[in-house]
Amino acid sequence: QVQLVESGGGLVQPGGSLRLSCAASGIRFSLYAMGWFRQAPGKQRERVASINTADSTNYADSVKGRFTISRDNAKKTVYLQMNSLKPEDTAVYYCNAAYSFYDYWGQGTQVTVSS
Repeated sequence: QVQLVESGGGLVQPGGSLRLSCAASGIRFSLYAMGWFRQAPGKQRERVASINTADSTNYADSVKGRFTISRDNAKKTVYLQMNSLKPEDTAVYYCNAAYSFYDYWGQGTQVTVSS
Protein backbone atom coordinates (compact mmCIF):
# COMPACT_ATOMS: atom_id res chain seq x y z
CA GLN A 1 0.00 0.00 0.00
CA VAL A 2 1.38 3.34 -1.07
CA GLN A 3 1.36 6.14 1.46
CA LEU A 4 2.63 9.70 1.32
CA VAL A 5 2.38 11.39 4.71
CA GLU A 6 2.99 15.12 4.97
CA SER A 7 3.89 16.90 8.17
CA GLY A 8 5.25 20.23 9.35
CA GLY A 9 2.41 22.56 8.47
CA GLY A 10 0.98 25.11 10.85
CA LEU A 11 0.42 28.76 11.60
CA VAL A 12 3.33 31.15 11.07
CA GLN A 13 3.70 34.91 10.96
CA PRO A 14 4.66 36.69 7.74
CA GLY A 15 8.41 36.48 7.24
CA GLY A 16 8.62 33.25 9.17
CA SER A 17 9.74 29.80 8.11
CA LEU A 18 8.37 26.28 8.02
CA ARG A 19 9.79 22.97 6.89
CA LEU A 20 7.42 20.46 5.38
CA SER A 21 8.24 16.76 5.20
CA CYS A 22 6.68 13.99 3.15
CA ALA A 23 7.47 10.43 4.13
CA ALA A 24 6.79 7.79 1.49
CA SER A 25 6.15 4.10 1.90
CA GLY A 26 5.16 1.33 -0.47
CA ILE A 27 7.16 2.69 -3.43
CA ARG A 28 10.73 2.51 -4.71
CA PHE A 29 11.26 6.09 -3.72
CA SER A 30 14.49 6.62 -5.66
CA LEU A 31 12.68 6.01 -8.96
CA TYR A 32 10.11 8.72 -8.39
CA ALA A 33 10.12 12.39 -9.20
CA MET A 34 8.75 14.21 -6.17
CA GLY A 35 6.83 17.41 -6.00
CA TRP A 36 5.03 19.81 -3.73
CA PHE A 37 1.75 21.36 -4.80
CA ARG A 38 -0.60 23.71 -3.02
CA GLN A 39 -4.23 24.68 -3.19
CA ALA A 40 -5.67 27.82 -1.67
CA PRO A 41 -9.41 28.22 -1.04
CA GLY A 42 -11.25 28.90 -4.28
CA LYS A 43 -8.15 28.36 -6.41
CA GLN A 44 -6.78 25.54 -8.52
CA ARG A 45 -4.02 23.31 -7.27
CA GLU A 46 -0.65 24.61 -8.43
CA ARG A 47 2.83 23.13 -8.54
CA VAL A 48 5.20 24.75 -6.07
CA ALA A 49 8.42 22.80 -6.51
CA SER A 50 9.69 19.53 -7.90
CA ILE A 51 12.83 17.41 -7.74
CA ASN A 52 13.70 14.59 -10.08
CA THR A 53 15.76 11.46 -9.55
CA ALA A 54 18.95 13.33 -10.46
CA ASP A 55 18.20 15.99 -7.82
CA SER A 56 17.41 18.59 -10.45
CA THR A 57 14.90 21.08 -9.04
CA ASN A 58 12.26 23.36 -10.44
CA TYR A 59 10.24 26.09 -8.74
CA ALA A 60 7.20 28.19 -9.38
CA ASP A 61 8.14 31.81 -10.00
CA SER A 62 6.19 32.86 -6.92
CA VAL A 63 8.45 30.90 -4.56
CA LYS A 64 11.86 31.12 -6.25
CA GLY A 65 14.52 32.26 -3.83
CA ARG A 66 12.30 31.55 -0.81
CA PHE A 67 11.52 27.82 -0.97
CA THR A 68 13.93 24.90 -1.29
CA ILE A 69 12.97 21.33 -2.15
CA SER A 70 15.25 18.43 -1.26
CA ARG A 71 15.05 14.67 -0.94
CA ASP A 72 16.64 11.93 1.14
CA ASN A 73 16.35 8.63 -0.68
CA ALA A 74 17.60 6.65 2.31
CA LYS A 75 14.75 8.04 4.44
CA LYS A 76 12.25 8.01 1.56
CA THR A 77 11.42 11.59 2.41
CA VAL A 78 11.09 14.83 0.48
CA TYR A 79 11.30 18.21 2.18
CA LEU A 80 10.16 21.73 1.43
CA GLN A 81 11.97 24.46 3.32
CA MET A 82 9.87 27.59 3.19
CA ASN A 83 11.40 30.93 4.19
CA SER A 84 10.16 34.51 4.06
CA LEU A 85 6.60 33.28 4.08
CA LYS A 86 3.85 35.57 2.84
CA PRO A 87 0.10 35.55 3.48
CA GLU A 88 -0.40 34.48 -0.14
CA ASP A 89 1.48 31.25 0.64
CA THR A 90 -1.48 30.16 2.76
CA ALA A 91 -2.81 26.90 1.33
CA VAL A 92 -3.03 23.18 1.79
CA TYR A 93 0.28 21.71 0.65
CA TYR A 94 0.31 18.32 -1.02
CA CYS A 95 3.14 15.92 -1.73
CA ASN A 96 3.22 14.11 -5.07
CA ALA A 97 5.20 11.12 -6.32
CA ALA A 98 5.33 10.38 -10.04
CA TYR A 99 6.99 7.63 -12.08
CA SER A 100 5.88 6.42 -15.49
CA PHE A 101 2.09 6.09 -15.26
CA TYR A 102 2.18 5.91 -11.44
CA ASP A 103 1.03 9.06 -9.67
CA TYR A 104 0.41 9.32 -5.93
CA TRP A 105 -0.73 12.08 -3.59
CA GLY A 106 -0.58 12.72 0.11
CA GLN A 107 -3.49 13.93 2.19
CA GLY A 108 -2.16 17.46 2.52
CA THR A 109 -0.98 19.69 5.34
CA GLN A 110 -2.32 23.17 6.09
CA VAL A 111 0.01 26.14 6.02
CA THR A 112 -1.39 29.42 7.27
CA VAL A 113 0.62 32.63 7.14
CA SER A 114 -1.00 35.32 9.23
CA SER A 115 -0.21 37.87 11.90
